[in-house]
Amino acid sequence: MSADPLRVACIGMGWWSDVLADAIQRSGKLEIRGCYTRSDEKRKNFAAKYRCRPAASYEALLADAEIEAIINTTPNDVHLATTCAAAAAGKHVFLDKPIANTIADGRAITEACRKAGVVLALGYQRRRESHFRYIRREIDAGRFGRLVNAEANISRDRLGKIDLTSWRYQAAGMPGGVMLEIGIHYVDVLTYLIGPIQAVRAQSAQLVLPGDNPDVASLILQHENGALSTLNASYASASEYYLMNVYGKEMTAFYDDLHNGLRLLKRGESQPVAVPCTNNDTLVEELEEFAAAARGQRQHEVGGEEATRSLAVVRAGILSAREGRSVEVAEILNDGNV
Repeated sequence: MSADPLRVACIGMGWWSDVLADAIQRSGKLEIRGCYTRSDEKRKNFAAKYRCRPAASYEALLADAEIEAIINTTPNDVHLATTCAAAAAGKHVFLDKPIANTIADGRAITEACRKAGVVLALGYQRRRESHFRYIRREIDAGRFGRLVNAEANISRDRLGKIDLTSWRYQAAGMPGGVMLEIGIHYVDVLTYLIGPIQAVRAQSAQLVLPGDNPDVASLILQHENGALSTLNASYASASEYYLMNVYGKEMTAFYDDLHNGLRLLKRGESQPVAVPCTNNDTLVEELEEFAAAARGQRQHEVGGEEATRSLAVVRAGILSAREGRSVEVAEILNDGNV
């Protein structure tokens, strides 16, 4: 196997493309060789900042035999076209979450990469945070006993900070608003920790931000193992905040990012015990895993099927909020038009 860095090109020059490019520079396992976006100015600025070649067109970028993989941070509604084109050109794809806006597109993306024999990796870095890895190890070791419940919150302050011309804040570009944009991260974490989600009941509201999309959403999730969890996501709160509490018959894990970090409380004990966890570089970890997968050395943790199921949970929440009923995830997955 080659020990040289995976040669990648970046497409879609938004703020997140720079975040991933910075992570690539912190790693020695990938190297940015090219970039493309429709804006000449953004393309040239990115190329100058990361010392790579700007391509005149996406087709020219894909025709470059030196490029092995694409880092795709384009808008959700062009994930299908851009990823299928990359797969047809034999390029591996690291695709920012969500996989798409519709289940049909998610499945088509997954199938195109499978048929082309290229790696499709989705950017769900939050499951890699050291505190969640620790909780998962304790669950796997049986120390939680039967999992019964979890509660999660992912909140950010976006008041006065949003650009309503951006696809990220429009219902057409980001259906479901805050839950699809950031809540889906914790849909993935809850699935990772508790198990697959079977049914969803949801409410959403637009309370603070302008535009046409929910800035607050709440989900009640029924997992296949019988456990229940709740997930709140907000763009309307006064601060950024992350919380994840996992309750088992024998032990509970409490995590929040502002106060006490990770704590564990065992059955019969009265005080939780703090668990020190390092701040690991989750972006570098997932990108290096992608590079290894592209070289045939391992499998990436979140692929197309897992990402499509997380999308189905959010889509079930959108339907539940609209119709006022519990929605089975299978109902969404069975409707190819959603």
